[in-house]
Amino acid sequence: MATPSNLIVTTLTLSMADVGPLNPLPVVASELDQPCTVGEGVPEELQASARYGLVPNVYPYLMQDGYSRAAAPKELPAVVLENAKLRATVLPSLGGRIWELFDKTTGKQLLHTHGAPQLANIALRKAWFAGGLEWNIGTRGHSPTSCDPLHTAIVHTPDGKHILRMWEFERLREVVFQVDIWLPEESEVLFAAVRIRNPNDQDIPMYWWSNAAIPETARTRVIAPADEAFGSDYATDITRVRPTAHEGYDGTWLVNSPHAADFFFDIDPAERRWVVAADDDGDGLAMLSTGLLRGKKLFVWGQGQGGKRWQEWLSPGAGPYAEIQAGLAQTQFEHLVMPAGAVWSWVEAYGNGHLDPGISHGQDWDAAVEHTGRRLEELQPHDQLEALLPAAINNADVPPSKMILTGSGWGVVERARRRRAGKGWIDESGTPFVSESVTAEQEPWLGLLKGQPFDGAPSFVAGADWEELLGAQESPEAGFQLATMRHARQDLEGAKEGYRLVLAADGVRPQTRALAHRGLGLVLLAEGADQEGLAELGTAVRNDPSSTSLVVEAATLAVRHGDPAMTLELAESAPTQGAAVGRLTFLKSLALARTGDQAAAAAILRQGVEIPDLREGEDAISALWQEVCPGEPVPREYQFGMH
Repeated sequence: MATPSNLIVTTLTLSMADVGPLNPLPVVASELDQPCTVGEGVPEELQASARYGLVPNVYPYLMQDGYSRAAAPKELPAVVLENAKLRATVLPSLGGRIWELFDKTTGKQLLHTHGAPQLANIALRKAWFAGGLEWNIGTRGHSPTSCDPLHTAIVHTPDGKHILRMWEFERLREVVFQVDIWLPEESEVLFAAVRIRNPNDQDIPMYWWSNAAIPETARTRVIAPADEAFGSDYATDITRVRPTAHEGYDGTWLVNSPHAADFFFDIDPAERRWVVAADDDGDGLAMLSTGLLRGKKLFVWGQGQGGKRWQEWLSPGAGPYAEIQAGLAQTQFEHLVMPAGAVWSWVEAYGNGHLDPGISHGQDWDAAVEHTGRRLEELQPHDQLEALLPAAINNADVPPSKMILTGSGWGVVERARRRRAGKGWIDESGTPFVSESVTAEQEPWLGLLKGQPFDGAPSFVAGADWEELLGAQESPEAGFQLATMRHARQDLEGAKEGYRLVLAADGVRPQTRALAHRGLGLVLLAEGADQEGLAELGTAVRNDPSSTSLVVEAATLAVRHGDPAMTLELAESAPTQGAAVGRLTFLKSLALARTGDQAAAAAILRQGVEIPDLREGEDAISALWQEVCPGEPVPREYQFGMH
């Protein structure tokens, strides 16, 4: 069957940097900063779910930090869904993001979108870009699949829908998720049906948030059916707050917030769940959902210098933005228990709220909420939205009519692993994991499942099945993988023993020997043996001097653990080109300051330092400037503090 005229497979040209090569260093340290502190008015149920499901890292994923800030035009696969009222553009090769939602009746983009998205260190695997509407799964943060291609197909259903389907195997929680998007001919809203399947025989922690970036104007207001929210400002406890009277200002107006802030609206379970961002004409994105998607949130960068700098860093020249979001839990600090074998499904809808600004932007919050609720009921009646869910569940297994793009080969590997172990797997009818998706990342693992000797892999896996298979191998490569698995789950003694066995073996590849020294060094640092740990990291670099990733990590940890001279030595021998140069230049400046050479450190900062993978909220450059250039105002380009 041909692709319908209102669903077009095309391309979109954006100016952006390459994501770059994967960082080859396994993510083993306990480094995922997920803790939160809970203050007054937060129910015990929320506190308990905020303590549940935390992970030390995103192993077995590898980091995506090989990008720079050098943009160039790139032609990306795109799918456009269009009718007389809306036009939506989706980017399947970049996490399946809805990049544009254009309201043809008003000529307005409902999403913050632009022609030059800038990669930055915001996601769980670092690489991320601002704009559009994204899907986040697994654990707190922007998804591991934020910048990955998803398996993508066109689906023609028996009930006459033409659906854009995207799916992937999520490796952190070992689940399969899919997003089905469709736009009926006369619809004022775009629909997305999401399904998550847990094929495991145990309960797992689950997290999902759909995040929409929306344009921020001087008159943009966000409305949701709640008087109170759970608030977080990235500096103090999570507390119950009143967004319309928060710290002396009405936080529902985006430009009122002096600093970055989250408002998770405390919507009564009996109320319909929605959130709207309306501009001074009353136009703006409305996010609606069926009941399972409980949470609704507003995020603002704030009007401080740091918040404005972050927005320029992420969207150069595209203007300020904020986000409205919808999630499974009430807040993003929580994970929910997803039972063994469970399937969770819901439907979301997005369109123009078309509010009356005389009411939505008035002083009476209750009147604004009541008016918005009535308008959204006209836009998309709640009963009709709920009635779409059974059909969406049925259509989720309709086989693809036309494949557009393949995602990763990890679904193929997981299917083979489970079949070998006699474990259950999903019905792949609607979401096939095809052999064409397998690359050099997955081939060694498929070979191991078939009984072939294991001679190393550029990737990593997790789980008892894999440990048993690797334990039956005698190669040092298998031993290294076992040590890495133990390290990732914070079995430090087991990891240390494993790394030392690898280093004592004969015939170990230089790269593997370097990674084993590196792993041992990280374990020793975690145990407080700083001198021994740094020595191992130095040995790792000497074993594989071409690995920029090893150099950057060792230089970072050396200055952090009290050996700035080692950092200076590493920085002097490091590459002078590539994505890591900015980070290494900053580390050199920091190390000079720690050795007492404030003038040389200041000279580097005055010359200019740009760190492509600067972490969200990281204010290290500003702090160093204040240290080595006392009394001088921090340059605007160095102000990244969230507060």
